[in-house]
Amino acid sequence: MLIHPTIDPVALQLGPLAIHWYGLTYLAAFGLFLFLGLRRLRHEPYASMTGAAAWGRKDIEDILFLGVMGVVVGGRIGYCLFYKPGYYLAHPLEIFYVWQGGMSFHGGLIGVLVSQVWFARTRQKPWLQVMDLV
Repeated sequence: MLIHPTIDPVALQLGPLAIHWYGLTYLAAFGLFLFLGLRRLRHEPYASMTGAAAWGRKDIEDILFLGVMGVVVGGRIGYCLFYKPGYYLAHPLEIFYVWQGGMSFHGGLIGVLVSQVWFARTRQKPWLQVMDLV
C-alpha cells in the first residue's frame, strides 16, 4: 500500500489571505524564467543580433507577462471546458470566480503556447527563437 504525506496546501495564512504552495511555486518559476531568460540573452545567437532582430530585456519581460496571462487564463478556461463544461454553461459568470479554485495543466499549457505564438507574430520574431528562450 502506498502512503503519501498529507501536506497542508496553505503555506501561510494572514487573516483571510491564504498563500498556497502552488502559488509560491508559480512565483519561483516566473522569477527563474526572468533570471535565465536575461542570462540567455548574453549568449549566442542572441548576443550578436542587431537591429530589428535583436532581443532585449523588454522582450523577455513581455514573454513572461504573456506567459503568465496564458497559464492563468488558459488554465482556468481549460478547467471549465475539460472538467465541468455543463456546470459553467449553466453558470457562465462563475468562470470568473477564480477564488473558488480550478485550473487545469493542459489548459495552461495551451494558453502559454497560444500566448507565445501571438508574441512571435506580433514582434516578427521566429517562433523557434521564442521557444528557445521559454
